[in-house]
Amino acid sequence: MALQVQAGGIDLEDGLVAHARAVERQRDVRQRDTRLERHAGHGGGGLCARGHGPAGDEPGERPDEAALPKCHGDSLKKHDRSFYSRCPSAGCATGFSRRPLCYTLRPCSFTTWSSQVAAAGEPGPGASLPHRTADRTRAPRSRCVLRGPCGAERNEPGAAPAAGATTARGGPADLERSPVITELEFKSLAGEGYNRIPLIAEAFADLETPLSLYLKLAHARDGGRYSFLLESVVGGERFGRYSFIGLPARTLLRASGFGDQARTEVVTDGQVVETDQGNPLDFIAAYQKRFKVALRPGLPRFCGGLAGYFGYDAVRYIEKKLESTCPPDTLGMPDILLLQCEEVAVIDNLSGKLYLIVYADPAQPEAYARGKKRLRELKDQLKYSVAAPLVKPTESHPPQRDFAKADYLAAVERAKELIAAGDFMQVQVGQRIHKRYTESPLSLYRALRSLNPSPYMYYYHFGDCHVVGASPEILVRQERTDEGQKITIRPLAGTRPRGATPEKDKAAEVELVNDPKERAEHVMLIDLARNDIGRIARTGTVKVTEAFAVERYSHVMHIVSNVEGLLNEGMTSMDVLKATFPAGTLTGAPKVHAMELIDRLEPSKRGLYGGACGYLSYAGDMDVAIAIRTGIVKDGTLYVQAAAGVVADSVPELEWKETEHKARALLRAAELVEEGLE
Repeated sequence: MALQVQAGGIDLEDGLVAHARAVERQRDVRQRDTRLERHAGHGGGGLCARGHGPAGDEPGERPDEAALPKCHGDSLKKHDRSFYSRCPSAGCATGFSRRPLCYTLRPCSFTTWSSQVAAAGEPGPGASLPHRTADRTRAPRSRCVLRGPCGAERNEPGAAPAAGATTARGGPADLERSPVITELEFKSLAGEGYNRIPLIAEAFADLETPLSLYLKLAHARDGGRYSFLLESVVGGERFGRYSFIGLPARTLLRASGFGDQARTEVVTDGQVVETDQGNPLDFIAAYQKRFKVALRPGLPRFCGGLAGYFGYDAVRYIEKKLESTCPPDTLGMPDILLLQCEEVAVIDNLSGKLYLIVYADPAQPEAYARGKKRLRELKDQLKYSVAAPLVKPTESHPPQRDFAKADYLAAVERAKELIAAGDFMQVQVGQRIHKRYTESPLSLYRALRSLNPSPYMYYYHFGDCHVVGASPEILVRQERTDEGQKITIRPLAGTRPRGATPEKDKAAEVELVNDPKERAEHVMLIDLARNDIGRIARTGTVKVTEAFAVERYSHVMHIVSNVEGLLNEGMTSMDVLKATFPAGTLTGAPKVHAMELIDRLEPSKRGLYGGACGYLSYAGDMDVAIAIRTGIVKDGTLYVQAAAGVVADSVPELEWKETEHKARALLRAAELVEEGLE
């Protein structure tokens, strides 16, 4: 390939200039066919790699910007370096070609010294390259720095990236100006060892909702089997800017069993293609490292990767002493279930834009062409109007409780006795409620979305079951910052039902924050969060950034705090999960000892409840919410669970009522569906 010079509306980038100079100095580099041409502008003839015109011409010089005619001078940037040739036009006052030049690549028969240029776009005749000031780097004289798709230094040709490596991520503005990957760049990235390369298309979605886009892009195919929708209905940019749609996945990971019976399966297109009998969390960590992803700049925290749930009982892969204490399993769901997301739609609710992302595997035949074709198909799907299925009124079925009230009250009394004896500080005792539900799980999500908007809204279609949730609380978030990987836990504990009037609501808040029992419980959970983060954080970085705030939801209000720290170097998302899972707000303290007691007090295995729902991104970020206010629809039955924190002065009847209040939002959502949705 060779460098072809083409006139356009953009100056040459510093990196290309530095690269051209470095190539001239490296005479031992293999030769390659190159031809330089110049199109358009006043002058004719070609430029060599040093900026000289045809034989006999003087080297081009950069004119004084102020001396150029205004219409051309306005387009120049002082920090840009451009080559100019003498202009023979009598009408050119400066004597220089007034049109800046940009590079494209084209094969030719002329021989010059070889060069490698990272394609920044695919301009046609007369087009211009995007202006990417943020990605510019002045190279040392001894080597030329090649820039990867996210501004990070790329590997030398032929050198594979580190296992599990991804490139850096910029801000939202970078996504807007980042070019589409060309086939040339795709092949270049494939040659460097990347085995997942994102192809991106952009569309306006300001007249759509995340739910309508889900119906168009995911639900239209096989009812959305193995797809999901993640939303944040409340909050500002921190929580609510992006919504994510995972299109139907071909591959999933599922794990179940403990100890010698532990088994992790990789399922592709309905067939088990791989089985592992080691620790599932270790397998997931190793599985993530198989993918060397070339991410584009500006993508949000989740732009593909693994999404799904870690059930509460996955803690038995972390704490071996809990392997033998597990109660009976009455739901029959995997303990871990994750979808591998290679087709994702990211909705920027702030700008009204939609980003369609399809990951291509260069090892597959025609990978680039097939990926581009898939993007066109998805954009075509946006043109069609859709309507949510009409739900007519049906018979409502009363809820049933797996834990009889008398038995629950007795369990609370037993926990209080052990707390008084000094064995525990607090224990979370929960119950499961189920009811007959034969309507659409997506309709249940619609009703819950309207009734109980929360920072973490999720709808997962796992084939034989659906998970619908509106969680107010993160388990843990891992995200990249300038200082390093930041870990966040946001303990939520202390509950009151919402007041019927603003005055009563305010009175309930005052009562909540001044309740000694609630404050003592919350202080304990802040300490527990600090301890969990402290196990994996750099010394001196753990801090409480918010304490005893009150957040309101449709049926209840809670006390919340925020604890943060910076992750130790070399640790992964699985290390973070092992240190923080499950949430202390769903177990008690001491955590492991409390879980042993929960196994004795509750009649069945918790399953998903108290675990985590969320994602592990290709970018290395993780965001998982605690699986509370979450329903499971399986075999025509809706399952809902809730727990209350028991301390020394707990009143058993009040703890029972608290679990009822917490479960109410999902049960009410089911009732709304049964009453009919238009």
